[in-house]
Amino acid sequence: MSYVHGYDLRESLRLQDQASTLVELLHCDTSYAEGESVLEAGCGVGAQTTTLARKSPNARFTSVDISEASLGKARQAVLVAGLHNVALQAADIFNLPFAPSSFDHVFVCFVLEHLARPVDALQALKRMIKPGGTLTAIEGDHGSTYFHPDSPYARAAVNCLIELQAKAEGNSLIGRELYPLLGAAGFEEVRVSPRVVYVDSSRPRLVEGFTKKTFTAMVEGVRQPAIDTGLMSAADFDRGIADLYRTAESGGVFCYTFFKATAIAA
Repeated sequence: MSYVHGYDLRESLRLQDQASTLVELLHCDTSYAEGESVLEAGCGVGAQTTTLARKSPNARFTSVDISEASLGKARQAVLVAGLHNVALQAADIFNLPFAPSSFDHVFVCFVLEHLARPVDALQALKRMIKPGGTLTAIEGDHGSTYFHPDSPYARAAVNCLIELQAKAEGNSLIGRELYPLLGAAGFEEVRVSPRVVYVDSSRPRLVEGFTKKTFTAMVEGVRQPAIDTGLMSAADFDRGIADLYRTAESGGVFCYTFFKATAIAA
């Protein structure tokens, strides 16, 4: 797994901004019953962990990640939130240290896009679920991005992120593929729903939290690799970023689609 966005403080803050801004959109229908056990695979810095644990205070969460640095930040986030229903540990999705059928449910968010073998990962996670349990997967799709005013420079800058993630064996267009991927992994009753983020200047919280601090900050974060690999010149990339920020101003509009899938492990 190669995380194209890096592990620095700026990325940690971006993930927290994204999670807090999108709580209702992504998690309005995410909940687990009292006593149920949930494996959160690829918890990162705990940006989704705290939301999950708050929304289902009587469920038990085991949140794992391959990065010790990220887990340290996740532990701090859980501590600050005062949560007592989360256990955090280091683990690789492809080599999980749990017996088969250990969990009632699995939750995975913004992880599959970074994996070269997403079907294999889903099959590994499926083995962890008790028969009849569920998997919930949430992924974005950078190809769903559109905005006003339009800008070929902004579109090219977004495409730099897509290409760099592909070179790292990831897939930032994976949202549209969740249905066939879950089917290929052997899940049943797969249901996928698009979650559209629409932002204009009448929605200042989304302007700040999503257009600026989540999406544009994410694209801005690959500036140097995009220039170093010759995908764009520095001047053109900077103009693209400026044009993305322009969509957050008066008269601007920004749209993006996430995809949320649920499926049953037979």
